[in-house]
Amino acid sequence: MSSDPAPRSRAVCPRCGGPVAASPDGEWGCSLHGPVLPLDPPCPPSTEGLQEALRGARVPFWLPWPLPSGWLVTGFLRAGDERSGVRGSGVAVSGPGLAAGPADMLLVAEEVGVGLGAHYAGLPGLDPGPAADDGPPHAKVTADGRPVPLWAVPGPSDRAVYAGEAMGRWLWAVLWPADAGVMLLDHLQLIDLRAPGMDLDLPYGAPCPWLAPSGDA
Repeated sequence: MSSDPAPRSRAVCPRCGGPVAASPDGEWGCSLHGPVLPLDPPCPPSTEGLQEALRGARVPFWLPWPLPSGWLVTGFLRAGDERSGVRGSGVAVSGPGLAAGPADMLLVAEEVGVGLGAHYAGLPGLDPGPAADDGPPHAKVTADGRPVPLWAVPGPSDRAVYAGEAMGRWLWAVLWPADAGVMLLDHLQLIDLRAPGMDLDLPYGAPCPWLAPSGDA
């Protein structure tokens, strides 16, 4: 992914945030979860950070657009290796919550088996489980012009988690604090930052604290 060896040496497991190591044949592994795709340190919220995040991207980088009033783009995540490209992505946005205090939202797109969304959702597995297709959806977004149903996924009490499928990949929306989940009721419009000709003047803010690579999410 990155041509700079330093960020690669600080890659972590997308499932737990723990250290990973590369084998001589280029496979990456975690002592807890076995073979995984490495998660790079968060790309900073900037034009340069976005350009780095998108290099080799094989999954969407979803962004709510237009952004909710007062919200800013606060970081990017990328999980993958040099051979397969980026197969798990994250876009963080932050702004005023509907209740008191600030709020953060992380949108994750990933292929089956990456585990990035489940980690930030605070879940032990790789995917949302049966909750992601259980009865009528609890929210809907539009992703690249297509309606996408989302289901609420039970998780830690400090966040709201929704999951569904868009363009053949998992789409997760993780929001902190939990009451920020009502934002999903506004039928957000999502765009893919990989789209050809995408040239948005994005407003950037301070890095989202939930993206810290320590695994404290």
